[in-house]
Amino acid sequence: MRTLKLIAAAAALAIAAPALADHHAMGGGKSIPVVATEAGQFGTLVAALKAAGLVDTLAGKGPFTVFAPTDAAFAKLPAGTVEGLLKPENKAALTRILTYHVVPGKTMSSALAGKTLSVKTVEGSSLAVDGRSGVKVGNASVVAADVAASNGVIHVIDAVLMPPK
Repeated sequence: MRTLKLIAAAAALAIAAPALADHHAMGGGKSIPVVATEAGQFGTLVAALKAAGLVDTLAGKGPFTVFAPTDAAFAKLPAGTVEGLLKPENKAALTRILTYHVVPGKTMSSALAGKTLSVKTVEGSSLAVDGRSGVKVGNASVVAADVAASNGVIHVIDAVLMPPK
């Protein structure tokens, strides 16, 4: 029975390997901001990165792991929140929120699976990660993992993370 399961798992990997290779190659020579822009579901995040002056930083050498909220995730915030954060006078608060979504280094989802841990964000606070059943980061779920970029990896999340006060 165990041998049969191993053969089935090997066959599944052989079938899935080309698709996984294509998925991981998507980032190619493109930095995190370029990959996010081209994905089409991160317009609010990209606008926020521009307003905070973080595009060049996240286009830098890295590597970075970015937990990237989708436009739908930003839409869940109370009315007026995003608009307020995008104002020049709120750049510090916006920067703090955005850098709370970034962890130094490149961490693939396989390194998170089955574990609970606390990671230090670029913002400086710790972020709880629970990989025991899917992957949860703070109050958000990872809905797409391991989106490759030349300088790190993006994990797509369904909520905006707020740093502790």
